[in-house]
Amino acid sequence: MFGWLRRPDPRRALERQYRAAMQDARDIQRQGDIVRYAARIAEAERIRARLEALEQGSLLGSTDPRHTGAE
Repeated sequence: MFGWLRRPDPRRALERQYRAAMQDARDIQRQGDIVRYAARIAEAERIRARLEALEQGSLLGSTDPRHTGAE
């Protein structure tokens, strides 16, 4: 009911972007366009690196309550 009050979760947005990029890359590969596939995979890996940095707290700092630091 009050979902509109929550702040947007940047991790969720990056996860969605990553999944979409990987699915797009899969479809491109199935079409046989290896050059476009490699470019899309590189983009997906950049998104994944940002996601991992976010999960480690380097982009959010220690303000994220889900981050315990004991991983």
